[in-house]
Amino acid sequence: MVVSEFRTEESSPKRQKLSESSMTMEKGSSSTYIGPMGLIKRHEFVRVILQCLRSLGFHKSAFCLESESGISYKSKDFEVLEVEILNGNWEECIQSCSGIKGLTDETRSSALFLILQQCLLEFLSHGDVSTALAFLQKQVSALKVGKDKIHSLAFSMLFKASGEINSSSGEINSSISELRKKLLGELEKLLPPPVIVPERRLEHLVETAVGSQIDSCLYHNSPGPVSLYEDHCCGRDQIPTDTVQILTAHQNEVWFVQFSYGGEYLASASSDCTAIIWKVLPHGGFTIKHTLQSHQNPVSFVAWSPDNTMLLTCGNVEVVKLWDVETGLCKRTFGDHGFIVSSCAWFPDSKRIVCGSSDPEKGICMWDCDGNELKVWRGMRMRKVLDLAVTSDGTHLVSVFSDKEIRILNVITNSERLISEEHPITSLSVSADGNFFIVNLNSQEIHMWDVAGKWKKPLKYTGHKQHKYVIRSCFGGFNSAFIASGSENSEVYIWNRQRSKPMEVLSGHSMTVNCVSWNPRNPQMLASASDDHTVRIWGPAISSTDEA
Repeated sequence: MVVSEFRTEESSPKRQKLSESSMTMEKGSSSTYIGPMGLIKRHEFVRVILQCLRSLGFHKSAFCLESESGISYKSKDFEVLEVEILNGNWEECIQSCSGIKGLTDETRSSALFLILQQCLLEFLSHGDVSTALAFLQKQVSALKVGKDKIHSLAFSMLFKASGEINSSSGEINSSISELRKKLLGELEKLLPPPVIVPERRLEHLVETAVGSQIDSCLYHNSPGPVSLYEDHCCGRDQIPTDTVQILTAHQNEVWFVQFSYGGEYLASASSDCTAIIWKVLPHGGFTIKHTLQSHQNPVSFVAWSPDNTMLLTCGNVEVVKLWDVETGLCKRTFGDHGFIVSSCAWFPDSKRIVCGSSDPEKGICMWDCDGNELKVWRGMRMRKVLDLAVTSDGTHLVSVFSDKEIRILNVITNSERLISEEHPITSLSVSADGNFFIVNLNSQEIHMWDVAGKWKKPLKYTGHKQHKYVIRSCFGGFNSAFIASGSENSEVYIWNRQRSKPMEVLSGHSMTVNCVSWNPRNPQMLASASDDHTVRIWGPAISSTDEA
């Protein structure tokens, strides 16, 4: 059986007709531009719309637009390829592909390889091995690929077609028809514009424009789609700026505050030697769930387990305690009174913890929840650990030691990277996605670094006051788009990550604000802990319209 008839003439009348008509359409519209700035080519714009209509299933509308505009969704080059592939005119198909302008050698070679592969498969499916090999020998020079790849193609085609030789004529023809359509789909993905309009191009252009508006929106702080009917711009009411509740249960300075990963709890630690677990109510209010009373010294640090069921508390120059959130009972004490804890963190499995010590001989210890020591990092290189954190994927342990140095350890490969700051570091916080971290410096700056180590310099944020106390900052808001920090002047500062100066300064506390925490599930809720013995909860400003 003959699969296709090879034509030796330069081109068929049908091909010439398609080329001429397509050329006329493109030429007639290529000089027309649209848009207020005259930057958009009319025929490109129409082609993009045509593709979008087809992808949305509006084929009749696309056909009407093609007819009315005189512009084809497919380029003249691809129209020719499509006809030749569907008709099995392989020699002409290869000639057409070789003649397409603007293709890189790699792209052209890949396209020719796909076409030749289909051609050989059809010959072999009909048992015409000699014709397949002859065609391969004739066209191999156009491929510009190594002999090994050609040999591999020949053997793979023989193997692939061996199971189809005994098929009936109808089954073979049906299979070939589907394979030719599949080839066209592969070429659509491979060939570049303007031969092919990139897939979902209009959606991409619109999303890029919307994304650019979101990125430039200072207050954007909500998930979900935005309206296309007007330019996007959020108001100040999207971020927490007003005090909505003051928590006054502590009897002394509040040093640390942190929301649970699920956002339904808040933990606060105080120099009154207690930690409090607060329940976040559905309407946004707070109530005490448990007061944790077991430490003999002030509680300086807390850390929630990623599954929200356990809480670690660090006593100042004391041990680490593990608490059950539901019962409020202490489940375990880690270390001893000789282990001077500075900070602690969880791995994402909620089964392992790490604790850093301000004692150079202790370093960093990893335990499981049963108190078994799993790993220890000690030595002169560790020295005094001031703060630490684990990235959300559990691959990196970031620690601050010896006042001015940051160590990023890959716990999988054991490779590490060191960053040296010029001024003493007081605290560390990692973004929710684990890609960035911020450090507070006593030079009144916050520096943001990338965990991967691609940045040579950090992004810097200024405006708050910090000279002598430990001040802690955090990421927060939708996609961690904001940074918040306490300050020694009793105020809370908020920055958009894209800007170095604060966008908001929140007043309300009467003494130093030591720590802040942004609710990971409610991007409009922020908590701050202060030496004035209180925790303040911040929310969006209530407009007069809302109050009415």
